Amino acid sequence: MGARGTILVVDHDDAARAAAVSIAGRLGYLVTEAENAESALEHLDAEPPALAIVEVELPGPTSGLQLLRELHEAYGDALPVILVSAERTAPLDHVAGLLLGADDYLSKPFDQGELFARVRRSLSRSAGPSNGNENGTPASEVNLSPRELEILALLAQGFGQSDIARTLVVSPKTVATHIQHILSKLSVHSRAQAVAEAYRLGLVSPDFAAHELVAAQV
Repeated sequence: MGARGTILVVDHDDAARAAAVSIAGRLGYLVTEAENAESALEHLDAEPPALAIVEVELPGPTSGLQLLRELHEAYGDALPVILVSAERTAPLDHVAGLLLGADDYLSKPFDQGELFARVRRSLSRSAGPSNGNENGTPASEVNLSPRELEILALLAQGFGQSDIARTLVVSPKTVATHIQHILSKLSVHSRAQAVAEAYRLGLVSPDFAAHELVAAQV
């Protein structure tokens, strides 16, 4: 094992897998790579990987979402898993993946620089918080305005920025400003993460999103 440990990469797409392997190497990690979940599970060690990058649409009987659960059962929920997908790329798919326990969710084709940044962030986060709240912003510290809550609820329903603007009869620029305030107040970096955090805090209902993605994949 390398000085920093191992990153598990499970993806049937040769180019995407090679990109992830290259990034792991740049960060100083060894790589265990596989084209499907069955092969990955056969090569699991007693020592947990530092991080796993898993394709949602893995070929074979075990999907990427099932592999996510297998990895967390084997090593605990603290293992960061980044899901990647070329097909399930809608905001609700991202939210559902996060609700199912993924640390992050990235659509293909992805930019290597973005994957590098997300992998590094997940590794840093899994190493433990230096200060602050490990589980995110406490609900008691969230101070969203009524308009921000309204926009957050529409984001959770899959509305895009233009759709929200038309629904609320405001300009897209105004909606964008509100969204930036929401991201800042929830201490997240994307709209999908904001919706997932809103679910966690009970600001919106999580009943439909995770159910839909699980039903489509298992």
